[in-house]
Amino acid sequence: MKRSYEIDMCNGPLLGKILLFSVPLMLSGILQLLFNAADIVVVGQFTGSDALAAVGSTGSLNNLIINVFMGLSIGTSIMVARYYGAQDWKNVHEVVHTSMLLSAVCGVVLIFIGVILAAPLLELMGTPEDVLDQAVLYMRIIFVGMPALMIYNFGAAILRAVGDTQRPLIFLLIAGVINVVLNLFFVIVFHMGVAGVALATIISQCVSAALVVVCLVRSNGAYQLHLKQLCVKKDKLLQIVQVGLPAGIQGAVFSVSNVLIQSSINSFGSVAMAGNTAAGNIEGFVYTSMNALYQASLSFTSQNVGAKKLNRVVPVLVRCLGAVVVVGAALSSLAILLSRQLLGIYSSDPAVIQYGVGRLEVVCATYFLCGMMDVACGSMRGLGSSIIPTVVSLAGACGLRILWIFTIFAVDRTLYCLYLSYPITWIITFVCHLTCFLIFLYVKKRREAAQPQ
Repeated sequence: MKRSYEIDMCNGPLLGKILLFSVPLMLSGILQLLFNAADIVVVGQFTGSDALAAVGSTGSLNNLIINVFMGLSIGTSIMVARYYGAQDWKNVHEVVHTSMLLSAVCGVVLIFIGVILAAPLLELMGTPEDVLDQAVLYMRIIFVGMPALMIYNFGAAILRAVGDTQRPLIFLLIAGVINVVLNLFFVIVFHMGVAGVALATIISQCVSAALVVVCLVRSNGAYQLHLKQLCVKKDKLLQIVQVGLPAGIQGAVFSVSNVLIQSSINSFGSVAMAGNTAAGNIEGFVYTSMNALYQASLSFTSQNVGAKKLNRVVPVLVRCLGAVVVVGAALSSLAILLSRQLLGIYSSDPAVIQYGVGRLEVVCATYFLCGMMDVACGSMRGLGSSIIPTVVSLAGACGLRILWIFTIFAVDRTLYCLYLSYPITWIITFVCHLTCFLIFLYVKKRREAAQPQ
């Protein structure tokens, strides 16, 4: 009998269950984004545009460093979902305990990487002198909280794999409220600036990490966490790494292209940086909503592959694609319609707002293409292919984007030209992902049909 927080992904109608899975995940992603958005709004309104630019300029660099490790949480989600679909409880148990110990180790490693490399990497990106010191301080404090961030994300990945997206939402709601309250307290009362918002973020992350650990410890399913049984099972670690590392490398290389774009934006000055930061945060709410459908395609496909129900894989992809187009187009239209009002939350400077509008009208307007690309990639990974979607993404999105920067943008050095690289690379990469998915599924069905029953 299924427990109330879990979703049966292998039987019955799909669309309702995909939405039941995705909506709490959308809200969870939005709350997680509010951690950073609250930082940016508070420093923008109470400290100034230099602090706003400082916080925003670290985003792409933080993602570059973190994404390799975060990819391993995708490996965790896929392996738990696959074993869960196959009802292989022993392997579920081993993956859970290997993953949670791995998350803590990754978090500790990230502390040293972030603290040591913050200054030289931000300088390498061409961060302006007037914001460099604040950016370095913000980044170093944020990385001190990496163990909590890793533990939460790996724990949430385990819950997602079994269809539980409701409790992570509750945990992030609690942590989000704490973050906003502490932001205002540290900045307005103690005048701590970027240090205050960074400290508020890591405290709230510690709260969410503690809640997800308690949830896993108290659960009654095969994914229950026993702290005394934490250990690394070599075969499970290799499986997580084989599936998750390519996803992490993909995310890191995507971040390389974003770092190059951020460096190009930096050349337009701190006002353009601030406008880009504000617009990027608004787009983030659209992206994280679409990303919930990527997670749905990943989990539903993985469980059905584990249960040997390949006939449900294409319907999962079709419904996730339809949902991501609707969600992406609707939220993007709303963001563009209210662009000046939304950007005004981040900064009252008319120049900052104008730069932000310029980005939203190009990138946000076509964001549903990014969602389609991600959903197709998620279905490929759910089928068991990790290398192919990584290669396609690196060549299609990252490679072409970097090529664009050094060729077309070099000729037409405008922000419009820079932003245009996003939709063009998204649609090319989606078509490639979809083609590879259909070929890989065909081969997989042929192989299973050839196996003796």
